[in-house]
Amino acid sequence: MAKQYRADQVGSFLRPPALREAHTAHMQGKLPLEEIRELEDQAILDILEVQRQAGVDVLSDGEYRRSGWGSDFRESVDGYVPGVLPVQLRQHRISDGSLVDAPSGAVQQGTVIGEKLRARRRLTAHESAFLKAHADRPFKMTMPAPSYVVARGYAPEVTKNAYPSRAAVLADAAAIIRAEIQALIAEGVPYIQLDNPHYTDYISDDMVKQMRAAGIDPDQALREDIAADNAAIAGLASDDVTIAMHLCRGNGALGNWHVAGGYQAIDEQVFGNLNVGRWLLEYDSDRAGGFDPLRFMPKGKQVVLGLVTTKSGVLESPSRLRERIDEAAKYVDLDDLALSPQCGFASTLIGNPLTPEEQRRKLDLVVSTAREVWG
Repeated sequence: MAKQYRADQVGSFLRPPALREAHTAHMQGKLPLEEIRELEDQAILDILEVQRQAGVDVLSDGEYRRSGWGSDFRESVDGYVPGVLPVQLRQHRISDGSLVDAPSGAVQQGTVIGEKLRARRRLTAHESAFLKAHADRPFKMTMPAPSYVVARGYAPEVTKNAYPSRAAVLADAAAIIRAEIQALIAEGVPYIQLDNPHYTDYISDDMVKQMRAAGIDPDQALREDIAADNAAIAGLASDDVTIAMHLCRGNGALGNWHVAGGYQAIDEQVFGNLNVGRWLLEYDSDRAGGFDPLRFMPKGKQVVLGLVTTKSGVLESPSRLRERIDEAAKYVDLDDLALSPQCGFASTLIGNPLTPEEQRRKLDLVVSTAREVWG
């Protein structure tokens, strides 16, 4: 069985202002990527020290070499063409619960999959070597799940020019992700985390309605998603390698989020059929629902409870965290549970609305609570 990490973190951390400005300048074509590397290196060394001082069990480079949490895939893979996704977030909710339009209005123009997906280079090779060289304890690399790639790239009327079916797109995305996981394992990376498989799309009535309007059968699509994510990881986890899945509900700038509702709509199918050994689940607010869906989690799976929000600097009550862990332990053995923030602190370049000091206190809280509960 893979090692249990009691005090975990999801991956991204607030970027220093100078690094944010440098990445913005690069995206505007004003600064070569090579000139950002030294800034990235120092920022990574600094955030590693923050994590060490907090005492988290597994380290991250903060995703500081990325413009966004999942940008490595599109920056490394050809096959995208201009287009509009038929299924996309029309609005999102900010931290106070109010609705705001998604950027660029109700429908976002961007890129979709219109050619065969082809990896130009490794997704994370430019990140993993530096992190390995400077981590003094287990560390993780993150990347999008294959189902995320397709959920945010599949446009039937465009994609059909390259693929006969949605499942065929998923197969190619899974093959690219699998190759990256295998390369990371060969390099000695001990913890690999797939992110944002978009199973929570199937909780949203609006997203399901959009799928049907685009000619996508949601029930079939969810089965295809699970099969593709399984294909990417099949047989790769071991006693020395943790492969995890973080199930996200949206984590953009200003603390916004996308999906409300418990896991009941997907619990049995997803928890029971995805062959991942470790789950990172968001449980930081009432919009995630209760722990009852965890009854479908197979015995022996590790469940990381994302009870500490990254969407504000308000610090949770330690006693309430312990109460909620006890509640979850009614469905999953306490020994199979762990604790983390609910998501990253900066899934986007801008980051969430809290300060570096508040971020540090959140990490301290995760660690102190985990040590109190599990020793």
